[in-house]
Amino acid sequence: MFKHSHPYQPFIHPDTTKLIVGTLPPPRFSTGELLEKDVDFCYGSYYNSLWLYIDKIHNLNLKYDNSQEAIDERKTFLIAHKIGVCDIVESCERDKIDASDLGMKNIELRDLIGYLKTFPNINTLLFTGGNSKNGPEYFFRKHLKDFGLTLEVVSSEVPRIHQFQLPAIASVTKQSAQSTRIIKTVSLTSGSGAANISISKLPLYKHLKAKNPEFNTFDFRVMQYKEFF
Repeated sequence: MFKHSHPYQPFIHPDTTKLIVGTLPPPRFSTGELLEKDVDFCYGSYYNSLWLYIDKIHNLNLKYDNSQEAIDERKTFLIAHKIGVCDIVESCERDKIDASDLGMKNIELRDLIGYLKTFPNINTLLFTGGNSKNGPEYFFRKHLKDFGLTLEVVSSEVPRIHQFQLPAIASVTKQSAQSTRIIKTVSLTSGSGAANISISKLPLYKHLKAKNPEFNTFDFRVMQYKEFF
């Protein structure tokens, strides 16, 4: 049994408004056995592709290697755009050492509601995957139940958008009292290769592919992610 612990602390600043929420990076990031193009930071797997989409959208010309410079480039982008990262899984156990969400057992979740209360400027959660079992939205729904909260549908189109009301934090003075916050969640199409099959079945993708045969699943994600990054 492999104990898979998250190698990175949440990356959040006081002015963060959006939070990227996934599950866990591949086990090699916990064991330190990085590949040549991996970056030792959140979503650093070259094959995860999140940073490839962001790179394409903003023309960042990012480095893809194990250097500190590559890490700093990503941190600079996140800070400038008031985006944070807080994956929802703190640790899990695996029979097989791989990155499969379904392979996770004895899962310990992070207290995302606690982070939302600590950082009051966050108004949007960007899930890097949908509500399939052991995906970030799936776990967040379970997390919400512990607080008696649920997601309400805003849009059922891909990417699906929900919202929930975060109760106000009790305050000593009226001046510092906070009203109930509306937090929006966006379930982005996963960057995994397995998600390519579901993308290919979407009417919008089929329409765009018919208009331009060179249009592919990478282009589709860039188009989708651009609105939120």
